[in-house]
Amino acid sequence: MSLMPWFGGGRGGMDPFSSDLWDPLGASWPWDGGRRGSEGGSRDDATAMARTNVDWHENDKEHIFSAEIPGVRKEDVKVEVEDGNVLKISGEKTREEEHKDDAWNRVERSFGSFMRRFRLPENAKADGIRCTMQDGVLRVVVPKDEQAQKQRNVRSIDIA
Repeated sequence: MSLMPWFGGGRGGMDPFSSDLWDPLGASWPWDGGRRGSEGGSRDDATAMARTNVDWHENDKEHIFSAEIPGVRKEDVKVEVEDGNVLKISGEKTREEEHKDDAWNRVERSFGSFMRRFRLPENAKADGIRCTMQDGVLRVVVPKDEQAQKQRNVRSIDIA
């Protein structure tokens, strides 16, 4: 189960119905209220980083998380386990260089921090997690605990 993504900032970061999270027409309208000025619009930066896409699939032996984080160096990514059962993936994409004297026509690349959390299932073996990062994709492998799978005791209850 995925917990709600967090991307910092003000109240909009906590409101799932905030227009910051989903603005299908904002990028194409010329009258956007100055949101995307020559500075690039920090509101949109946070929103774009919040959309860090993560796939989660599993096989008999492990859970596999794949996160798309292009342009983020592996040194700027953290993978942690909180409370023994919550996988936390976080990081920050920083601006490479400033061109203060340049006149910007369009800024579409996003910068900012991101964080995703996933509640791990009971059969996850958190102390055996492995991570790799290649071509902008972070891969987190969480092995399954075979004992936890075998200990599941299911019994049928008669319906009266």
